[in-house]
Amino acid sequence: MPASPVRKPDPAGALAIVAGTGELPRMLAEECRRRKRPYLVVIFEGIRLSWAEEHPVVPAVFEKPGKLFAALRRAGCTQVTFAGGVRRPRLSPMRFDLKAIRLAPLLFRAMRSGDDTALRIVSEIFEAEGLSIVGAHRLLSHLIARPGVLTRTQPSDADRQDAARAAAIVQALGQVDVGQGAVVAQGICLATESIQGTDAMLDFVARTGAPFRPDPEGANGVLLKAPKPGQDWRTDLPAIGPQTVAAAHAAGLAGVVVQAGGVLILGEAETIARADQLGLFLWAREP
Repeated sequence: MPASPVRKPDPAGALAIVAGTGELPRMLAEECRRRKRPYLVVIFEGIRLSWAEEHPVVPAVFEKPGKLFAALRRAGCTQVTFAGGVRRPRLSPMRFDLKAIRLAPLLFRAMRSGDDTALRIVSEIFEAEGLSIVGAHRLLSHLIARPGVLTRTQPSDADRQDAARAAAIVQALGQVDVGQGAVVAQGICLATESIQGTDAMLDFVARTGAPFRPDPEGANGVLLKAPKPGQDWRTDLPAIGPQTVAAAHAAGLAGVVVQAGGVLILGEAETIARADQLGLFLWAREP
């Protein structure tokens, strides 16, 4: 029996994974380890990641970018990817290092901007340090939602109409850099995603949505997730997973709709199995 080929280290150089909460940063780190690609997990102050103990970590402070960039240079990092949820920090100018002082106008503009604008500014700062930005979807392409209904349960005609309405709402939200998701039932928008995120939106629908469905016997509604128009896909591409499906079920929805090719499904098999178990549909809708 021939020996398995030895995987060579990635020629692209070391990857810095700027890690927030959720499963995506862990999946990226494990993929780097599997490929034998050198990498570092960057964890900013205030973020707790239990899984990171098994990986090379660089602790970081928002107000001290100079120290972070020096650490990335020493480690030979040439690329950086951003993954997971990070709450916007309350920056303390008294803690700024010299690099932060020089970057202060950009940093404060980012804090007052929508997510896409803020991440574009952050990306420009990293690129100015000689690091190229690579999207998580480029590193884990198998997570990108493939077109079609992925579950046993199928969306009804009413569900499809709600999905079209939600897609139009998300597109409008994205044009002003607000959110990537909406919940629509029977043509009524029950909630839109903003800075609080998808989980908070679905919790809001679970608590308040029932009285606003015009027909108690009508369609239960859908969650739709899609990228913003013109969004930089290298950062903050929408993602769902089993917890999203469970939260949609708790909100009384009929299913989850994502833009095919534009949303990551973190753990596709588990997510589909959870939807099938709960009787929800999961539809990757063509834009």
